[in-house]
Amino acid sequence: KMGNAESNAYQNHLSRFLPEEQSDIDGLFDTLSGSSGSAGAKNAKATKKTVTLAALQAAHTREPLPEPMTVRLYNGMKSIDLPGKSSGLSEQIAKEQFVIFMSNLLKGNADEKISIIMRMIAKTGGPLKGKQIQEFTEDLITSVVHVLSYRKELRGWSLENTRDSSSGVKALASELLSELKLPDGTKPVGSQLLEANFDQSVIEDWVYRVPQISVFLSVVIRQGLHVLHSLPDQTNDILNLVPHCKGIKGRGVVSLFDIPAIIYINSHLPAELQHKWQLLFSSRLHGESFSQLCAHIVNKGPCIVILRDLDGFLFGGFASHSWEVKPQFQGDNRCFLFSVFPTLAVYTYTGYNDHYMYLNHGQQTMPNGLGMGGQHGYFGLWIDSDYGKGHSKAKPRCTTYNSPQLSAKEDFTLDAMEVWAVGDAPENAGRKGKKSILDVDPQAQALLEMAGKSRQSEGLREPIEEDEDDD
Repeated sequence: KMGNAESNAYQNHLSRFLPEEQSDIDGLFDTLSGSSGSAGAKNAKATKKTVTLAALQAAHTREPLPEPMTVRLYNGMKSIDLPGKSSGLSEQIAKEQFVIFMSNLLKGNADEKISIIMRMIAKTGGPLKGKQIQEFTEDLITSVVHVLSYRKELRGWSLENTRDSSSGVKALASELLSELKLPDGTKPVGSQLLEANFDQSVIEDWVYRVPQISVFLSVVIRQGLHVLHSLPDQTNDILNLVPHCKGIKGRGVVSLFDIPAIIYINSHLPAELQHKWQLLFSSRLHGESFSQLCAHIVNKGPCIVILRDLDGFLFGGFASHSWEVKPQFQGDNRCFLFSVFPTLAVYTYTGYNDHYMYLNHGQQTMPNGLGMGGQHGYFGLWIDSDYGKGHSKAKPRCTTYNSPQLSAKEDFTLDAMEVWAVGDAPENAGRKGKKSILDVDPQAQALLEMAGKSRQSEGLREPIEEDEDDD
């Protein structure tokens, strides 16, 4: 007999799911436990069915999830204690454990998630070493990238048209881990972090403050186990986890971004800009010329600029407004600077001044170039109009964004650069003097084509049409 304790807890967890979600979860359990799912099996006999680790692994012979994550999910399910049962001894997952696991991780609060996450990090539970938390976080991010790629949910990005994700996984994990605080409130770093012990309350605080952990777990469960994935989710977190990518398909370009960096930078954009990124400028497509850069990015709405210096450092900034060529600072306090490699981090405005963004060209009296943060001659990020040279000055920090020096050397040589428009293109993008600009500059024409602004040139439409549907 299962008794009332079981039925109450079980029913409470079940009631968190909509009827169609319940049948989705029932169906998944039936598949994993090998039951037929016929009406007869829905009664008491169904509760006797169990799922083993082997069944979880076998269901994933096509490998939507990396092996270590499958084992972690199994340990998480197994860790759920049922009333009146000896805890943790059985190697098999009962239906109630399965449902409570799904309910806590997909619908629960930090408190409900935490004991499961502790067991997913280490079978023994806490206290946990920083190194164990690091391995779990890297596994989690790897699994998100893997499963989104496997399910074709990268929305036009791919492992082929972005930088290799392995360094990005480590960079994102270390950025998320930098939020781990010891009980005394200090943040350990480096080897101190890996060796430190963290108890349940510290990890609960971390999961609560770092929403990516819950979002990533939700993606891994929904997409990895293929459950509740087709139903509209109450949160938009997962919806805009990866923005739609436009303008790169069929052009043989590999972006300077990797998937973990795209996810992380996108999460820092204003919510209304998170759904789409469109390539405006790439030094490999459009050549290394400052006037080309200006022609492609002016009046195109909010943008992300990313560059790589000759030492391989990757960094850039988010411009909250359309770039305009003028001798004044522009933008607002939503602008930020960021680093992608060797560290992944976002640096937001300090309130010290309003030197958010600056773009000038062909002026005698003012500096000519593209800059963000700091001041003339001393920018947090600067690309000179003498294209190829730049600087990132911060002794010790950029006044506008509190960013450190982003490039390997203070004065750097530019190796490659991209600019992405984010969100929907502004109404007036590319309207002014359309005819002359199209006649003079075929690249501008191709760009307007991508933005869907012009329908005249059928020859250029073909690869671009395909791009529009590239989700």
